[in-house]
Amino acid sequence: MAPQQRRDRSRRLTVVAAAVAASVTLAAGSGFAVGVDPGPPAPTAPAPAAPAPATPAPAVPAPLVPAPAVAAPLTVPPAPVKPAVPPFGAFLDSGPLGVARMAQLSHWLGGTELKVAHTYLPGDRWRDIEGAPGFLDVWAQWRRDKADRTLVLNVPMLERNEEYVPDVGAGWLLREGAAGAFDQHFKALAERLVALKVPDTVIVLGWEMNGTTYRHRCGPDPESWKKYWDRIVTTMRAVPGQKFRFDFSPSRGRDAVPWTECYPGDRTVDIIGMDSYDQPAGESFEEQVKEPYGLQQHVDFAKSHGKPISYPEWGLFRNGDNGVYMQRMLAWIDEHKPLYNTLTDYCPHGVWQCSANPRSSQVYRTALYGIPDQPAAPVPTPSGPAPKPAPTPTSTPTPTHYKPPANCSPVDLGDWVEYWLGGKLCVRFDWWSRSS
Repeated sequence: MAPQQRRDRSRRLTVVAAAVAASVTLAAGSGFAVGVDPGPPAPTAPAPAAPAPATPAPAVPAPLVPAPAVAAPLTVPPAPVKPAVPPFGAFLDSGPLGVARMAQLSHWLGGTELKVAHTYLPGDRWRDIEGAPGFLDVWAQWRRDKADRTLVLNVPMLERNEEYVPDVGAGWLLREGAAGAFDQHFKALAERLVALKVPDTVIVLGWEMNGTTYRHRCGPDPESWKKYWDRIVTTMRAVPGQKFRFDFSPSRGRDAVPWTECYPGDRTVDIIGMDSYDQPAGESFEEQVKEPYGLQQHVDFAKSHGKPISYPEWGLFRNGDNGVYMQRMLAWIDEHKPLYNTLTDYCPHGVWQCSANPRSSQVYRTALYGIPDQPAAPVPTPSGPAPKPAPTPTSTPTPTHYKPPANCSPVDLGDWVEYWLGGKLCVRFDWWSRSS
């Protein structure tokens, strides 16, 4: 995700007591008109003109031989059926609203069903990374409702994951993780997912590790990062009943470090993903394909390792409402058949919850509108046996911040209250300028 979307800091309830009467909203991301359906997408080509009416034949006497009683039936060609598409979804919100919006997005797409749900564990405190009570329940219920659905869960490798720490500190934390200091947190997460009956969840672990946004970045110590990845996967696979699939997902391009230097190996990687947004400014889609560590190298690298690909995050960004990018990325996905893809659907990246991108919205909607239900793609078997779990040390959780949407500041009411509210409360930054 874009860094600026992830760095807002939590504020206490006392800071916003005077403002809450003016404007309090549920932390839900960008808004949309519930229940408003603009109808099916406009056709991409004009319909053929109707043939000119035939000239009436002159009147003739009745035939001497009677005509047959029943005329031969006309043959009407069947309507064209849209081809199957790779399983897809969208990130719509981290909390319960994300699940509710999936049905609304499906309605906007003319009933095309979303097969993939995508959410993120907060990277604030270790208790969040363990899967705080109530957070994963609605996602697990959605997954259990149909056998052909997939739950994708981004999992940070370190707490306070979006707070800055110098490379020397990040490297020290990676070495601590590689030595087993944080194993118990990932064991707890695995046990929670199995208890929720979603043991086949796709775990996008330590995503965008080749950049600088996250504390779990690879650059400060690539060798320790790979050992830490292996240790987390080993710990989670050792939990009875699990069938997790682990997705190694860098950001497209070289970024701070080549992502190939962070690849931990085939034994502990099941899927090779890539987060790919329309950036930097001025770069064409063809350049995104051909650049070092770009889309083509991603496909080739996965093929050489015998792994399926995925696109956990993709969407618009630095080039604005770029319908050409949207068309080309959809065609790329159709050609290379990733295991799954999930569009990041909020401004500036999205097409349904972001009215600033009407051209790209039309392209996306037309491509995916009214596609009948299809069976899911075959599920790859996780790589390698589950090794024995490592010893479990102790660790003290450290409170940190919650990541709110970009346009509001959260109010910390505690996990229990937030569970029943379905998310955190937040106050819009622009409340003072809104009319009463």
